[in-house]
Amino acid sequence: MQAPSTMQRTLTVILAVCLLTLSGGMAWAAVNDYAARTVVPSGVTLLGRDISGMSADEVRSAISSDVSDRLKQPYTVVADGHEFTLDPSNAVQVDVDAMVDAAFQPRKTASFVTRLEHDVMQTPLTAEVEPVYTVDQATLDTWIADVAQDVDRKAVNAKVLLKGYKIEIRKSETGRKVDVARSAEVLQQTLTSEAAVSESARRISIPVETIEPKKTEDDLGRTIVVSLSQRRVRLFDGGKLVKTYRCAIGTPAHPTPPGEWKIVQKRYMPTWRNPGSAWAASMPRSIPPGPSNPLGTRAINLSAPGIRFHGTRNIASVGTAASHGCMRMYRQDVEDLYDRVKVGDKVFIVR
Repeated sequence: MQAPSTMQRTLTVILAVCLLTLSGGMAWAAVNDYAARTVVPSGVTLLGRDISGMSADEVRSAISSDVSDRLKQPYTVVADGHEFTLDPSNAVQVDVDAMVDAAFQPRKTASFVTRLEHDVMQTPLTAEVEPVYTVDQATLDTWIADVAQDVDRKAVNAKVLLKGYKIEIRKSETGRKVDVARSAEVLQQTLTSEAAVSESARRISIPVETIEPKKTEDDLGRTIVVSLSQRRVRLFDGGKLVKTYRCAIGTPAHPTPPGEWKIVQKRYMPTWRNPGSAWAASMPRSIPPGPSNPLGTRAINLSAPGIRFHGTRNIASVGTAASHGCMRMYRQDVEDLYDRVKVGDKVFIVR
């Protein structure tokens, strides 16, 4: 067998050296790639801060200073002009493990060639680590419920109040109610967004619904106050006295019933119908409108059975206790009152 030439031996040596160099380089690359897994690759930021080259513990420290600590700062929550302090650390926690994992994720998901290029050529693996939060919804809901307890108030209807022989009006008030479901959404969205760590976003307004009263001052209409002792009918518009009329009231045997009533019917040129009472036994079943009608030209029926304001032929009885419970009035007075009131208006009959 012929011995290898000098050239062949030289090429063999060069090839061997290249193979050894290449295998050494690959081994170095593999070792370096494994070692690089313990630090954050270049190009990774946390809320704009460069955290490349950091270890897992250093990333945790950065998260604490840049995210967790700021999240502990209180918020001012505004609801219908009321201000409340919310400590977010009671309801929101930073998911540190998830954020640390995200910091190392760009290297984990990159191919070996990309990682090698990153290590050799210093090509950054650009990525931003976003804050990750977990919300204790039960704690947040409880906090909102406490706020609602302080803010919520029922709407108050306007009401007519009797003070002696005068009328006072309790004014209506608009109610308020915290929209608990929407408030939870607003707070959760704010606390778990990047704004949660922003110095300029520490004031949050939560939605509050307005509840309108069912009855306002404009709905009250007019009010009549009948004074039995004075034999007077007073007409009020709101709390203002509009007019005063004289009247007859029921006899001791047929008293006019005190109480709070309302107008249920207005009758123009009414027909009188016999109520079947003992005092009407000798009277006809009905008397049509006309000079002999005991109700006169107008009748204003109340919710008190059988009781009404009406005219009378017996004008001498006005100002006395002479009726069977009704309020008799002069013709011109009852006609005037008839035109001023409506069905549903309140009537107080007092001693």
